[in-house]
This record gives sequence, structure tokens and C-alpha cells, in this order.
Amino acid sequence: MFTRNVVNLAEIHTLVPVIWPLKSAGSSTIPAFRVRCPAGFPSPAADYCESALDLHEYLVKHRAATFIFDVCGDSMKNAGIFDGDKIVVDRAVEAKSGDIIVAILNGEHTVKRVWITPTGIELRPENHLYQTILLKEAEELIVFGVVVGVVRKLT
Repeated sequence: MFTRNVVNLAEIHTLVPVIWPLKSAGSSTIPAFRVRCPAGFPSPAADYCESALDLHEYLVKHRAATFIFDVCGDSMKNAGIFDGDKIVVDRAVEAKSGDIIVAILNGEHTVKRVWITPTGIELRPENHLYQTILLKEAEELIVFGVVVGVVRKLT
């Protein structure tokens, strides 16, 4: 069974202690350069800021429906989601085949890429060391939300 938005928002913190609702912190703008930053050879880019980027506005489209999860494990590393990262999850976005989602499968949370195939629903990891989860008819899948961003500190 493929269910959406079944979890009672008032009970979220009792179900999963690693979910963080977004706090209303006002504007958090950071200077932003309009110059692309190559990851290869240095570029003679201009040394001035052309605008400001509000990270909250950039990552969050639906404030009341957006949550942060702490990631544990490495099943999604090839999608750029690593152990210790924080993922931004939007419950207002309708999940479609190929999206990375936070799912509740038989009462347990997991982050996987969802694929809807003619034979059923698959939750695929992005690490070859893990197996695809093929949903059986008796299993209940709840899509908590779609992963719309990843936050990681480098130091």
C-alpha cells in the first residue's frame, strides 16, 4: 500500500527523535557571488559580491511542511548524501518515480530513491553494497516527504 501524509504532525517527535522542525529565525542572508566557482583550475573571477542569498529561502519552499533529518548510514552516498549530513525534507512536494524520499516502511524510517514500476514500488539505495527493497503487497509504505536539499559542514 502506498500512502501519503498519514503521520500526525503532532506526534512526529515521538516517532523519530532526529526530525527537526524549521525554526522561524527571520532572514539569514549570506553574500552570494554570481561567478561560477570551478572545482578544477582556478578562474580569474571578480572579487566582489553581487547579491545576497537567503539560505532559508533557497532551501525551503513550504515552511510548515519542511523538516530536517539527521542521516545515519551510507546507503545513499552515491547520491551525495553521507552519514552525518542533514537532509531537508518537504512534505508538500508530491513524490514521483526517481525522487529521493524519506519513507516509513513497516514503521521504520529510511531514505531511498523511489521507483514506481509496472511490477510495483521499489526503494533503491545509492550504494551497491545495499539491496533494493521491493515492496510486497502486505507492507505499508508511507511517504513522509521528498528530499529537496542536503546540508553538510566540511569542518
